[in-house]
Amino acid sequence: MTPGAAEVPSPTRTDPIARSLSERIGGPVGEHARPHPWLTPVRVLLAVFTVVAALSLVQKVPCMQTHWTNNEVRYSKMCYSDIPYLYLPRGMAEQSWPYSDTGGRYQVMEYPVGISYFAWGTSLLTKLFASGPSPQVRAATPADDLLGLPGMVTEINTYFLVNAVLLLAFGLLATFFMAGAHRRRPWDAIGFAASPVLLLSGLVNWDMLAVACVAGAFWSWARGRPVLTGIFLGVGTATKLYPLFLFGAMLVVCVRRGQVSVFVKALAAGAVAWAVLNLPAMLTGFEQWKVFWSFNATRGPDLGSLWLMASNLHHAASADTVNLVSWLVFGAACIAVLVLGLLAEHPPRMAQLGFLIVTAFLIVNKVYSPQYVLWLLPLAVLARPRLRDLLIWQACEIFYFASVWFYLGGFTAAGTSGATDPVYLWAIPIRVAGEIFLMTMVVRDILDPRRDPVRNGRTLAITPGGGTGQPTTLSRS
Repeated sequence: MTPGAAEVPSPTRTDPIARSLSERIGGPVGEHARPHPWLTPVRVLLAVFTVVAALSLVQKVPCMQTHWTNNEVRYSKMCYSDIPYLYLPRGMAEQSWPYSDTGGRYQVMEYPVGISYFAWGTSLLTKLFASGPSPQVRAATPADDLLGLPGMVTEINTYFLVNAVLLLAFGLLATFFMAGAHRRRPWDAIGFAASPVLLLSGLVNWDMLAVACVAGAFWSWARGRPVLTGIFLGVGTATKLYPLFLFGAMLVVCVRRGQVSVFVKALAAGAVAWAVLNLPAMLTGFEQWKVFWSFNATRGPDLGSLWLMASNLHHAASADTVNLVSWLVFGAACIAVLVLGLLAEHPPRMAQLGFLIVTAFLIVNKVYSPQYVLWLLPLAVLARPRLRDLLIWQACEIFYFASVWFYLGGFTAAGTSGATDPVYLWAIPIRVAGEIFLMTMVVRDILDPRRDPVRNGRTLAITPGGGTGQPTTLSRS
């Protein structure tokens, strides 16, 4: 049942930052204010996201105007995106199936199947608006010379725009799901829809696909539909690995509720969804399918990680060492989250535990690409829906976002080539500090649910999936 307007708390009455900002336009919503008959929270949120999405696309205009070829522009304007740069090298200009053997003509897609399928599908759509030469001319031209063919530069921009429009449509879907992830608190999704990091990072790569899956999982979880939740997470895991970790959060919640069967149903559905999506790739090109796994296994300390910072300050660790240590530390973090979830006086929410797990993974991971902040965004918004804390964390992420492009462009490096970049080396721990700050706030909420903005001392039904059940009252006494 959809809650009535009177049951939906206004952010100007529940969030200190929103309340303060509202003073400029008349103050918080009054107790007897009547809701607008058409401007429902969901419609407002979708409109806000649409504005942010348009600005996100505008932010890429400098790179589009220079056809993605000007290094100074793409880094100084921070408009870089992986999407156009993979159109030619991965065979998308010839609509090459990502898991076919091209005999070395093209590099294999190093992404999970969900992204590979999407990138290939958008190449088919781009073909409808192709400005380059015929397929026969492309096939007869060496791969390294394709960019020089007439119309290909324009076609690369078209490919980016096709992807951007569809990815932002998935962002709209994610916003809709976020608004329904907690039936009484649709306005919490404003932290997602109006997010600065969403504006900056939404089109760097295809991560918005996984974000929509994660948001969908919480939407279905709130409606007591564990099978659909598992399907969303299974599809998300086939698109990006990190949604897999949310099954761990779900397990803890279900154990606390005494409903392990709910977890089993979700896990089984997720496994089937993952297998169904991966099967076409495995059957048509098993060696190509394995590239994602081998690429990540052999990757050494890379962009944005604490491992890269340590390598710059001391000596580089081998890929095997990084793999071993990072997985051991991540395993220890998962055990800590498990203990926290099992021993907390009141069962934590899945979003809280999921945020802690995914953040721990990103802190110890051997790479932190600029768009990885999107992995955390829906989890952070649902785990700690307080604008102040979200803005503090995102300020650290934005500082890192800017520093990584300036680092790659060589704008902040010390005088000699190859020298350590002090700004970039500071940006990495600052980003991590912001993540740890938000983790601390979430842990505090778990230990003392009276501080949790979602529970906030109110009577709250806390059964798995958000269905009906015996409510728990969190006393302020």
